[in-house]
Amino acid sequence: MAIKKSFFLIFIFVSITYGQKKDWMLGPFARPDNAQPILQKNPESIFKDPITQQMVHWESMATFNPAAIVKNDSIYVLYRAEEKLGEKEIGGHRSRIGVATSSDGLTFSKWDKPLFYPNEDGQKQNEWPGGVEDPRIVQTEDGLYVLTYTQWNRKVPKLAVATSQDLVHWDKHGPVFKNHKNGMYLDRETKSGAIVTEIKNGKLVAAKIHGNYWMYYGVPHVWLATSTDLINWEPVETHEGKLAPVLSPRPGYFDSWLVEAGPPPLLTKDGIVMLYNAGNSQNIGVKNLGNRIYTGGQALFDANEPWKLLDRTNEPFIKPELPFEKSGQYKDGTTFLEGLVLYKGTWYLYYGTADSMVGVVTAKQR
Repeated sequence: MAIKKSFFLIFIFVSITYGQKKDWMLGPFARPDNAQPILQKNPESIFKDPITQQMVHWESMATFNPAAIVKNDSIYVLYRAEEKLGEKEIGGHRSRIGVATSSDGLTFSKWDKPLFYPNEDGQKQNEWPGGVEDPRIVQTEDGLYVLTYTQWNRKVPKLAVATSQDLVHWDKHGPVFKNHKNGMYLDRETKSGAIVTEIKNGKLVAAKIHGNYWMYYGVPHVWLATSTDLINWEPVETHEGKLAPVLSPRPGYFDSWLVEAGPPPLLTKDGIVMLYNAGNSQNIGVKNLGNRIYTGGQALFDANEPWKLLDRTNEPFIKPELPFEKSGQYKDGTTFLEGLVLYKGTWYLYYGTADSMVGVVTAKQR
């Protein structure tokens, strides 16, 4: 597959430590002093769409909301790429998932074609015409790659799963809750599936707790689901059969509007650390953050009872500050977290900026 090079500036890192006040947190993370986006749109990228049979400019609108995984000696970033369709608003363009690779975590080479996209397959009714969005990715101990993503048919967003042995050829398995209670959740909005991981032999792999895999998902609350095979999932419910939120918005704080799981959470000696995306509602939240701004928080859950919240940050540990984080499709600004890898002793955290570009911050492993 052809690869095209991208141009980047030299990075000089300085610490950002606001909100870094609890020993269990990941970080502190550092952002480049002269930070620039590591991935941007390319109106010249073309691809023959298998549904329309037309050559399309598949990343002409934006490239944002990245997942990340380490393979061999490289970091692979899987990013949401939007094809510009006229002057439509957010959610009205068409998304596919592209991939870029790096040997240092900072400078990337894009593949010239999307990696994952709507096709004439069994998921077309869920993925067309809006596309596939907002990936997260994990790997199992035996090497299977598991991708969670949002299917967008412009009717109902659905959290779905796909698997691959090589990060190139994918099997789509459809909505994660399709087999639960005769599909009772199929017509409900679901998204943002973040599967719990742990460090084994220096790499992140999907973790089992009490024989099950666990996944935090959803918005504006975060809910929880379990699985034995990473494909078929069951939401954690109350005895009444209702969804039980495990993390919720808080009036008076930076996460007063909504909370949404970020990259795959990490099982640590302190518990399960989840980096999450937080939306602010200025009238009941933090006045100086503004309305609808997305920042990043961290939450700690019990390692044996993943639904039990032990602690959470009262301030964001990352927020939009630079021009490319506050300008783009999403004018209010985002540092939208979706990709986290451990690479050569350093954490690389990848995030979407203003629904338009991709940024990165790093932290040394402790």
